[in-house]
Amino acid sequence: MQKLYPDATAALDGLLHDGMLIAAGGFGLCGIPERLLDAIQASGAKNLTFASNNAGIDNEGIGKLLRSKQVSKMISSYVGENKEFERQYLSGELEVEFCPQGTLAERMRAGGAGIPAFYTKTGVGTMVAEGKEVRTFDGEDYVMERGIVADLAIVKAWKADETGNLVFRKTARNFNLPAATCGRICVVEVEEVVPAGALDPDHIHLPGVYVQRMIVGAPYDKKIEFTTTREREAA
Repeated sequence: MQKLYPDATAALDGLLHDGMLIAAGGFGLCGIPERLLDAIQASGAKNLTFASNNAGIDNEGIGKLLRSKQVSKMISSYVGENKEFERQYLSGELEVEFCPQGTLAERMRAGGAGIPAFYTKTGVGTMVAEGKEVRTFDGEDYVMERGIVADLAIVKAWKADETGNLVFRKTARNFNLPAATCGRICVVEVEEVVPAGALDPDHIHLPGVYVQRMIVGAPYDKKIEFTTTREREAA
C-alpha cells in the first residue's frame, strides 16, 4: 500500500467534509501538523469540530481556521493564547468543550483502543462533571468520560519509514500519538521519510498500522508562542 503523497492537498483528497470531527496533534505550537492545517483551510471545509490540546495562537495552527470561521466547536484543554478564540467564544460564535489535559489525552487513547468510556476522578465536583454520570468506586466518586473517535486524525512526526512507522521528537510526542490512534483515517506529515527497516523497532512510537497517508512537510520554521528576553548586561 502506497502511503506517501506528494503534498497535503493530495493527502487529504476525498477525506474532508463539512461538520466533521478532526483530532489534531501538537502541544502549543510544538509538533502541530502545519501543512495539513493549511490544506484544510484552503479546502473551505466548514462547521468543523477540533479535538486538540489547544487552538494555536492567532493566525498559527488551528488559529488560522478560527480566523476563517471554519471551526464551530473546540474540544480543548488550554486556549489562553488565542485572542480570536476568546472573541468568538464570548460572542457565542464558537462552542467550547473544556477538557482537562490528561482526560483529553485519555479520551483520545481510549477511542483509539476501542474503549467507549472510562471513569476518572479529575473534574469531580466541578463544572467539568456537569451533565455527566458520576459513580462511586471504593468510596470515591468518579466522573464518566467518553472516548473520542474522530473522522480524521492529523498529526506531525519527526521520522517515518515507508510503511508509516513513526518516531516523534520530545514534546511533540505528547498529543500526536493518542490523536493518531483515535482517527478513523490518520494523515501524517513528517520531517523525513527513511527506507523500510531503517528505524530501530524499539524506537518506533506509533506502528504504521495506524497510518493511512503521509507527506513530507519539511522544511519547517521553529515557531514559539512567546519570546522572552532580558537586557544584555553591560560588559
